[in-house]
Amino acid sequence: MYVATKGGEKAIDAAHAWLAAERRGNPDVPELSIAQIREQMALAVNRVMAEGSLYDRDLAALAIKQARGDLIEAVFLIRAYRTTLPRFGASAPVETGAMALTRRISATFKDVPGGQVLGPTFDYTHRLLDFALMAEGEAPLAPQDPAPQDTAPHVLGLLDRDGLMEPLPDGAEVPPDLTREPLEMPANRALRLQALARGDEGFVLGMAYSTQRGYGRTHAFVGELRIGTVMVEMEIPELGFSVEIGEVELTECETVNQFTGSKTEPPQFTRGYGLVLGQSERKAISMSLVDRALRWAELGEENTGAPAQDSEFVLYHCDNIQATGFLEHIKLPHYVDFQSELELIRRLRRDAGHMQEAAE
Repeated sequence: MYVATKGGEKAIDAAHAWLAAERRGNPDVPELSIAQIREQMALAVNRVMAEGSLYDRDLAALAIKQARGDLIEAVFLIRAYRTTLPRFGASAPVETGAMALTRRISATFKDVPGGQVLGPTFDYTHRLLDFALMAEGEAPLAPQDPAPQDTAPHVLGLLDRDGLMEPLPDGAEVPPDLTREPLEMPANRALRLQALARGDEGFVLGMAYSTQRGYGRTHAFVGELRIGTVMVEMEIPELGFSVEIGEVELTECETVNQFTGSKTEPPQFTRGYGLVLGQSERKAISMSLVDRALRWAELGEENTGAPAQDSEFVLYHCDNIQATGFLEHIKLPHYVDFQSELELIRRLRRDAGHMQEAAE
């Protein structure tokens, strides 16, 4: 773990004061409130919660404000704060089939039980700047129908019913906890999914994109993408049953992938899976593509050498906090190290000069 070095206290204090002034910006412009960030920058808040592994919208909004909009710095703040929190226990697995839906689409079936729900999405916008948003005062919003709250069965159940989809694991094994134990190889699927869920969205997106461009053996369809809220339950030993302790918003993606079968399995479809805190469908889809690419060994497929099939490469490099710490530590003082390198280069040049003179 790389930490900042102390030195030049007055200079550091002045840098902190300057940072605070830059964070505030022009004092003639009204200051952003936590509520404004939470409500109007919801997708940034969701990303910070997901990659910070802490579901708290207000704290994520505070971190974004403190970090001047630098989302990786905000994730770092949330992760650091998370380590100070006591742990009371573990919740029961959430039931995404009982999700109160705000968005639910399938690219594999047009008509699905429960229907397709477009929800709030950029998919059908024209990507043109809306200069009306720069105008003083907002136009009144048109009345909106309340978001759908109906639950719906998983779409892949249609393929399950016909025996065309690989069976789900029984889930009896307790998964390891990446937030409490360091990542070790080889990593099982549960651990890989945890690492991807809190991995950097851009990195996971790049890995997913590489599988679509031919650096992998996957050709995926989005079987279902759903966004909504689920109840979180916790087992209370004194009571002997679980109680609801709150709700969280999740984005879940299941992809359908081709599989030719093996000596023990008939030809069938296989799954890629992604589950992310908050509304983050790009991340969930990317996660499901990379998940499927990493499953080549357990499915008896060939390793084509694609980066997304290399679990060590993907999992050791997807965490943006580790990457940031390692990258940014090189801007801290390395005077002693550099002086030794400098002296080495000078000695080698002197030796080379002496050898050239001797040769002449």
